[in-house]
Amino acid sequence: MNSPLVEAVSGPVGPWQRVRSYLALCKLRIVELIVFTAVVGMLLAVPGWPPFGRVLLATLGIALAAASAATINHVIDRHIDNRMRRTCYPPLPRGAVTEHQALVFAAVLGVASMAGLTLAAAPVKPVLAFGGLIGYAVVYTAFLKHITPQNIVLGGAAGAIPPVIGWTAMTGRIDPMALALFLIIFIWTPPHFWALAIHRRDDYAKAGVPMLPVTHGIRLTRLHILLYTILLVAISVMPWALGASGWIYLAAALLLGAGFLYHAFRLWRGRNERAPMATFRYSILYLSLLFAALLLDHYLLWV
Repeated sequence: MNSPLVEAVSGPVGPWQRVRSYLALCKLRIVELIVFTAVVGMLLAVPGWPPFGRVLLATLGIALAAASAATINHVIDRHIDNRMRRTCYPPLPRGAVTEHQALVFAAVLGVASMAGLTLAAAPVKPVLAFGGLIGYAVVYTAFLKHITPQNIVLGGAAGAIPPVIGWTAMTGRIDPMALALFLIIFIWTPPHFWALAIHRRDDYAKAGVPMLPVTHGIRLTRLHILLYTILLVAISVMPWALGASGWIYLAAALLLGAGFLYHAFRLWRGRNERAPMATFRYSILYLSLLFAALLLDHYLLWV
């Protein structure tokens, strides 16, 4: 039985409404961040500007793979979405798109993604992209999310793979710098997501999802966020330590890291009820500016 939070769509669905429903399945805000980190990986992989056609095909392929994974996530999580206020208006719970239509849509996106990545160049990219798609849509959403409070840690690899795909799209190999980009996003994911999970703890508890704030309490989750943030700041200097970036990136990484530590410490103290969402929002800004600093450093000092 559906939650009263969810209202089914009544009457016929118009063409524009249907387009909006399919776009909603893609989780475009998440896709934007994934594509951005992937493009940064492409640009950092070569000393100058990479071939435009290859960048375009690889970017399109990665975006379609991310949208396919997001759509599958909607299908698998449809019953949870019925019980969570923050997700009570997606197309599936509202009935704007059927499960069959969503799965067909995800399959088309997935096939188009693999085709685009295959045309872009080296064969390792479709393998990585397919692994990321399966990792997020199946391993994380269908299994890890429901069996362990460390779900977001174990499943974080899927979200951290885009810059590696971008890198290999230009070089055909996985270099230490690509792995550094992977580690930054991998370590960034838990404090980013746990901050939101604290804010939405009641929703996750109602849906029966064993997020860390639900199973081990908010106090321990705040400590985990602080410890992961400290580790993130240390990991963020790896590009500089590897000799792949210069002082512009190092200064940005330390300044941005100090900001993240400030938010994490304020959240750990537990004296401000707005701290979880402030930390969540800053984490998005942090990752965006950190990767932008990598590009700025690369093109000002290393070309």
